[in-house]
Amino acid sequence: MAKFFHLSHVLAILLCILAYSLCVSSSPATFLQDFRVTWSDTHIRQIDGGRAIQLVLDQNSGCGFVSKSQYLFGRVSMRIKLIPGDSAGTVTAFYMNSDTDSVRDELDFEFLGNRSGQPYTVQTNIYAHGKGDKEQRVNLWFDPAADFHLYSILWNHHHIVFYVDEVPIRVYKNNEAKGIPYPKLQPMGVYSTLWEADDWATRGGLEKIDWSKAPFYAYYKDFDIEGCPVPGPATCTASPTNWWEGSAYQALNAVEARRYRWVRINHMIYDYCTDKSRNPVTPPECLAGI
Repeated sequence: MAKFFHLSHVLAILLCILAYSLCVSSSPATFLQDFRVTWSDTHIRQIDGGRAIQLVLDQNSGCGFVSKSQYLFGRVSMRIKLIPGDSAGTVTAFYMNSDTDSVRDELDFEFLGNRSGQPYTVQTNIYAHGKGDKEQRVNLWFDPAADFHLYSILWNHHHIVFYVDEVPIRVYKNNEAKGIPYPKLQPMGVYSTLWEADDWATRGGLEKIDWSKAPFYAYYKDFDIEGCPVPGPATCTASPTNWWEGSAYQALNAVEARRYRWVRINHMIYDYCTDKSRNPVTPPECLAGI
């Protein structure tokens, strides 16, 4: 009887682990386990058995990829090494998108190319219920083309946080109680693209792409998605037991808050909240703090 009792408990534990694995996705071993190419498959090359990829931009095409599943809440991360040297006019993007038109939700990292020797700029943007125009720009405090760095988006019921090497650079709180839209109803896929945008990307379009420097390369590895895939168990997206919904992730801790203020004071170069030409009245979400 004791042996049977023991085996039954082992079976129950295994079933619980299986149920959890179906509910919460984690990092794949290779690119193709969780992602597929969306355009120009000749410009995405697998490296190290698919554990890393190279994105290519030339005069013929850029390229892009997307996760095979959509997710509702969680954390997505990738290590990216950006285009070295003269990358003016190029944009490397890592973002989440609901793939809906008029009411789309979207969370953007956009890495704006530069002329050699100038800081790389990362632009973040948020669309909630179809309304975007929430751009902020930060000059990175390191050379993101010299090595891989970790870029992450945390999305839960409380806030959205953009991280660079675990340093928060952007926080968007859930202030639905104040009538401010917050993306929480639409699942989003995980996307990335490398493309030409020299009409706006570098100094507002003043710096054009130099095709003599092409092809341009960006590299990705350590793809990590931890979230609730949709369709999936209905209980997953609302479960308070998901680690990203835990009390430690509902607000920045003291160390993160200090790092966040350091970024905002020393590295922020544009904030739609303070752009009076675009927003004579400060948007209500800008007054929410962190």
